[in-house]
Amino acid sequence: MRFLEPGRLVLGVAVLALAVAYLVLQLWGRQRYAVRFTNLALLASVAPRRPGWRRHLSAALLLVSLGCMVVALARPTRTERVPRERATIIMAVDVSISMDATDVTPSRLEAAKAAATSFTGLLPDQINLGLVSFAGSAAVLVPPTTDRDAVYSALDRLTLAEATAIGEAVVTSLASIAASPIGEEGDEVPAHIVLMSDGETTAGTPNELAVEAATAAGVPVTTIAFGTDAGTIEYEGESLPVPVNQEDLAAIADATGGATFEAATGEQLRGVYEDIGSSIGFTEEEREVGERFTAGAFAAALLASALSLAWSSRLP
Repeated sequence: MRFLEPGRLVLGVAVLALAVAYLVLQLWGRQRYAVRFTNLALLASVAPRRPGWRRHLSAALLLVSLGCMVVALARPTRTERVPRERATIIMAVDVSISMDATDVTPSRLEAAKAAATSFTGLLPDQINLGLVSFAGSAAVLVPPTTDRDAVYSALDRLTLAEATAIGEAVVTSLASIAASPIGEEGDEVPAHIVLMSDGETTAGTPNELAVEAATAAGVPVTTIAFGTDAGTIEYEGESLPVPVNQEDLAAIADATGGATFEAATGEQLRGVYEDIGSSIGFTEEEREVGERFTAGAFAAALLASALSLAWSSRLP
């Protein structure tokens, strides 16, 4: 056991001094009576009936209560094994320039952000959620966590960039799962990747290699295609066609055991976490246990008071 405020334990000296004072007074009282009444028969006839050991029990309980209060004030801690849900979902959101097309209202990117935000709100609190953004490369914006506010904040900050690296997004998501503390215990951790894109890989790891990595890791990739074949963007003064590639996204999902959607909402993605399963792991955390000593102090004081009232009709 450790103490966050060990200096407060010095208050225990006062409790110890009180205990010593009690013992001294008891011994001094006996000697005084012995000197005053040398005739034991006379002492027995005139001395009031005393509660004997019972009064010492009340005093002892009161001292125990004070001692527990001192320990509680010192803020004791102990290392405990805490169960932790390790099931994990990574959302990978495409922020390539083609996601600026408005064939999905208000734009492909805004629709993807809305779906991601809705999906985040639907997830059970115990499931770990991470966020990866990708354009010409991929980056982990939020590692797997139960902190939903961190994900909401990162979604709000998404900005467009050039190129599209879907394969990189899958590989980076897999790495984020593996590197997280929830995935370091050696056994298989239920995980799922939800990839939101318009589907045309133009940079980075080829889709085929990413699929092989996801299959080897046993992590399904559910894909959501945002866009239509008529999508266009304005780029450097020109109107460029950016048709959605639903076939490539569907192929990734089929090969990894995921599902595929078109401009799905958060509600439509409910099945992703319903099928993910569970894996409870344990982590060691330092936790304060002062409330246990506070409870002990209260119980001891209450018992001392009850016994004193029952035996002498007064509080100790």
